[in-house]
Parts: sequence; C-alpha cells; structure tokens
Amino acid sequence: MTNTAQTRSPLPVLVALAAATLTASLGISVASVLLPILTHSFSATVSEVQWVVLAYLMSVTVAIVSAGRLGDLYGHRSVLISGLIVFIGASVLCATAPDLSLLIAGRTMQGFGGAILIALPMSMVRDLVPTERLGTAMGLLGTTSAVGTALGPSFGGALLVWGDWRMAFWLLSAFGAVTLFLTTAFTARSSTRMVASLADLDLRGTFVLVIALIAYALATSGGAAGVAVPTSVLFTAALMAFSLFVVVETRVASPLVPMTLLCERRNGIGFVMNVLVGTIMMSTLVIGPFFLAFSLGLNAALVGLVLAVGPAVGALSGVPAGRLTDRLGAKRIVFIGLIQIMLGLLCLALLPLYLGVWGYVIALVVLTPAFQLFLTANNTIILREADKDQRGRLSGLLGLSRNLGLMTGASAMPTLFVMFLGRGDVVDAPVEDVAYAFSMSFLVAVGLALVAMSLAIYSAFDRPQAVSALQE
Repeated sequence: MTNTAQTRSPLPVLVALAAATLTASLGISVASVLLPILTHSFSATVSEVQWVVLAYLMSVTVAIVSAGRLGDLYGHRSVLISGLIVFIGASVLCATAPDLSLLIAGRTMQGFGGAILIALPMSMVRDLVPTERLGTAMGLLGTTSAVGTALGPSFGGALLVWGDWRMAFWLLSAFGAVTLFLTTAFTARSSTRMVASLADLDLRGTFVLVIALIAYALATSGGAAGVAVPTSVLFTAALMAFSLFVVVETRVASPLVPMTLLCERRNGIGFVMNVLVGTIMMSTLVIGPFFLAFSLGLNAALVGLVLAVGPAVGALSGVPAGRLTDRLGAKRIVFIGLIQIMLGLLCLALLPLYLGVWGYVIALVVLTPAFQLFLTANNTIILREADKDQRGRLSGLLGLSRNLGLMTGASAMPTLFVMFLGRGDVVDAPVEDVAYAFSMSFLVAVGLALVAMSLAIYSAFDRPQAVSALQE
C-alpha cells in the first residue's frame, strides 16, 4: 500500500516537523526570562507570575496524550495544523493581554497547542522515514528541541532590550505562522480518512487523567505557586486519580491508553526509563545553579552562561546521536547512552569539587550528549514497530513520560539537595556544605541511572532472542 506522506520529498517535510518541535520548545523556554519584568508590569508577586510558566507546562502535560490520540483518529496533518492555529491564536492573546489573568489564560491555551506540536511530529516522522533512517530523523527532532531550549532565554532577553515583554509572544506567533506555512505547503494529505465518534475519544478516561496530571503537576511545582493545598494532599489525590484511570481504561471500549499497550514490555519499560532520565535531566537545571552561585561564587550572568553549555551541546549532538542509532542499532545505543549518563553524573558529582567551573563544563559536555543518545534510541525503539493507528498515542505517551520525569526532578531533586545540606537556607550555608550536598545529590542520580540500566537489561534479556537484541 502506498503511503501518501512519502510521495513528498522527505527533507521539506522534516524541516516542517522540526519547526513545529522548535516552536513548542521556544514556548516553554522563552517565558522564563520575562518573569522579573512581568512582576513590575502587572504589580504582581513572584508566585503569581510563575503561573506564566506553570500554565504552559501543565497544559502541555495534561493534553499531550490526548493530542496524540486525536492525531490517530482524525489524521496527524489535520490535527497538527489545528494545533498550530491554536498556538498562534494563543500567542496573539498573550501579546495583547491587558492583565496577568488573561496572559495566564493565553499561556494555558498556548500549552494545548504546544502539546500537539510536541506529540505529533514524532509519529509523522515514523510514517515518513524508512526504518533504517528513523534514528537520524528522531535525532533531528531532538536537536531542534534543544535549540529551542537554548535560544528561548536569549531571544527573550534580546527582545526585552529592543522592546517589551509582549515582543516575545509576537515572536512565538511569527514562529507558529512560519511553521503553519511549511506544514500546509510540504506535508501531504492522508489518502485515507478516519471517521471517529465521541466514543472513540474516551472522554471519561481523558477527564480522570487530566485530574491526575493536574494534581501531580501542582504537587511537584514547589508549593503550587499560591495554591493553598498541602503537597501531601495533592500527591494523594494524584495517586487516587491515576488508580481510577487504570480502572476506567480497563472497562471502556476505546481507551485513551490501552493497558495492554503499557503492559507490553518494550513500551512500559521505555516509558519508565524516560521518567527516570527526565528526572536526572531536570536535576542539572534545578541543583546546578545553587552550586555555581553559592559554592563557586558565580554571578547570575555567569551561571546562565555555564548552564547554556548543556543545551548548546545537546543541539550539536542530536543528529549524530540519530545516525549512531541507525548505524549501531537502537537497543545498543540505549545501553551506551545510559552508561555515558552514569559516567557524566559521576563527573558532575566529582570534577567540579577539584576543577571548579571547568569541571562543571567538562561534566556537561560528557552528560548532555548521553541524554540525546538515550532519548533518540528509546523513541526509535518504541515507535519503530508501532502500529500506524497507535503511533500518535505512543508519541504522546513518550512526551508525557518525559514531562513527568521533568516535574519529578523539579520537586524531588531540590528536596534531596536540601536534605543533604541539612538546612533550608542555602544562602547562609558554608561553601563546603553546598558542595557536599551537590555531590551527594548527583551520586543519588547515578543510582537512578543504574535503575534505568537494570530495566534496559531486563527488557533485553527477558526474551529468547536476548543476544540478538543486544546485537541489533
């Protein structure tokens, strides 16, 4: 059967899909640098303006699985175009918002569009690219995501010099418009139309999952930025809602997330490893600044410059990681990536204690490409053999598992750091105590990487073809 998507030249289509990933990534990162200005513009507190970032992240998290499912039901191209229209409209709303409440509402709407831009490019790439080149295509998407993360604060800072904070959202609308043009011009219409009903959307399961993810996101947001609900209550509510979601999904005719899909060893273990690696990735962003500022004594500008090394190296290593995945096999690259993650974490825990800033930079240069190796190979494994009508859903679950890891890292790793520090106030802590807490936190992260490695070994050796799987 002829795949219509492949009748178009792959390069322009890949550029369009990479642009969608870049746009969504910019939507996450560009707003962070605006927060101090927003506190003055709206006479708001830090907790209030934090919702400009939190609203986007939370709406992406709660919508990403449904976004993938909508792509499976109604066609990936059509849903991607709809997501771009939502993203552009929301960006314009943010740029013209007269007050903070409307800005936060616009960011929430923008996140729903961003969820589609994150979830669908991976599944569309799987339809477009031959299996032997799938790793390279996944690496390209990883590169554009890293580029967006790195460029967002830079673009935002430059626009604040040239204009005001509204320019950042006009920039996002412009990126969305260019991506919309590329998508409509270069992606092909599907040769088949799928007819879906409301029953196919699993509204009950979607509702329960949204409640679970909102509770979890609020619990991991560090006090929920003004939500007067104890973290323990939010975690309990999230656990109960997730349990109810499992029950609902086993009883509906067309589940949002079929439990058989999660119970399949390749998928289930891949998602869990994604959560663990996402937790480790976030730890470098939320713990690193404390060490750089309060142990090494760097000012804010230098801290930002050092932290930018990670996204910059990630942007350079995405495509090579994809090519290695195609050449050596995805399963082998998962192991190589996890081994390098452990080595990078050990470097991060030890080298800065002796080499200072340069030790930190060396550790990031080792660690960041390892993330790209793992993510590219893990995404390839899950999507390579997926049925066509499940690819959007699996892409959404990959995005969800990574977001859950990032949120967990944002909450758990600073808590761990404070536990090792032995006090809540890092400002007055002795330099040696900060360095000790930093080092011990990343040694614990090595343990998380070991858990991921154990799962990868279990996944590979729990089949008769274990040896051939490792040699793939």
